[in-house]
Amino acid sequence: MKQLRIAMVGAGAGRGQSWMGTLTKLTEAGYYDFCALCEAVPEKREASAERWGVKPYATLVELLDQHGVDVILNGTPPDCNMMSVPTAAKRGVHALTEIPIAPTLSMARYLMEVTEANNVKFEVSEQVYLWAKEQLKHRIIDSGLLGEIAHARCYYTNKADYHGINGVRQLIGSAPKRVLGYTQPVKVPTFDHWSGKRMSDDRWDLAVVEFEKGVTCVFQSPPRARTAARWDIEGTEGQLVGDNLHLGSHSSATHYPFVEEYRTVNGEKVLDHLRVDTDPPVVFDNPFMEYRAADGDEVARMQILLGMHRAITEDGKPEYGPENACTDIEVLFALRESHRRGNTWVDLPMTEPTELEKEMEAEFRRAYGHDYRAGEALTGVRFPLGGVRHTVGNWD
Repeated sequence: MKQLRIAMVGAGAGRGQSWMGTLTKLTEAGYYDFCALCEAVPEKREASAERWGVKPYATLVELLDQHGVDVILNGTPPDCNMMSVPTAAKRGVHALTEIPIAPTLSMARYLMEVTEANNVKFEVSEQVYLWAKEQLKHRIIDSGLLGEIAHARCYYTNKADYHGINGVRQLIGSAPKRVLGYTQPVKVPTFDHWSGKRMSDDRWDLAVVEFEKGVTCVFQSPPRARTAARWDIEGTEGQLVGDNLHLGSHSSATHYPFVEEYRTVNGEKVLDHLRVDTDPPVVFDNPFMEYRAADGDEVARMQILLGMHRAITEDGKPEYGPENACTDIEVLFALRESHRRGNTWVDLPMTEPTELEKEMEAEFRRAYGHDYRAGEALTGVRFPLGGVRHTVGNWD
């Protein structure tokens, strides 16, 4: 097995630390050599380098030119993808990015063009559909317990709405074909946004999304809410309501909650399996127990990274791919464009950039002093949390 040298771009708190923990486990397993990181903030850079035992760099250009890696994992805000992916690709380095793929579809497709032209692999780390509980849902659907899928609902509550679109459309199992949308700004109690802004205005989005299989999904993204996100799948024989299975009608149904079991591996608590106790049970076993995947999210992270490893070493396709990542954000742009057109249906795929995308690209040029195609010239730019998707579209 070939071990790939990998570097982390963006080594702050939160997701970056989670990724580096997983990279360390897969280094021990022999798939990767987690050898370097890049972080603009000196204190975070030094702290992460000491914690994970890797070489720190202040810029991606320094890292790529001085260290020599096979692949980067970019955990920075999506605006930064416009710098990191072309900069790596033009040096023959493969790129795995956090989500969303880019602020707009045109920007995303530019990244796809650059990576293809330089013959490197490009993956987007959408993890939701690979969560252990989502993989259990797929097994329930594939078992036939729900019957024929008839309807879906998605309620997403933190404005990273591409996650909800990903989760529900993967369970439906077909492509979205048209969107009818409505959006409205609303006043809310003042709150501190994770980007550092104080906000008293938010947005409510609603859409009906029709899929090729004849299934319709009602999608709602309320103002940032206290309740958890969830998506429901209605079948002719039963329903998946969030993380619960109900078989039968609304007046006579049997409830099967998801059951999680853990075990200890090398002194660490790790996920063993998830199941529903139907007859027979439907079970999702942790496929990465020997690598100590701790929970459902780390199962997803490992599957993404191992899929990228296979794509690079066997010249295959990544686990998810940029086209899928584009579809997730395209539904959201179609929602807003439908409202702009007077609440009319918008067919997918769209053939022209929406007005909202044009506004985001103009804001990118204004905020960073460069066109989004500038690539390496964007080195040294401090990309804020949220970026132009948040500034212009109030999306996270």
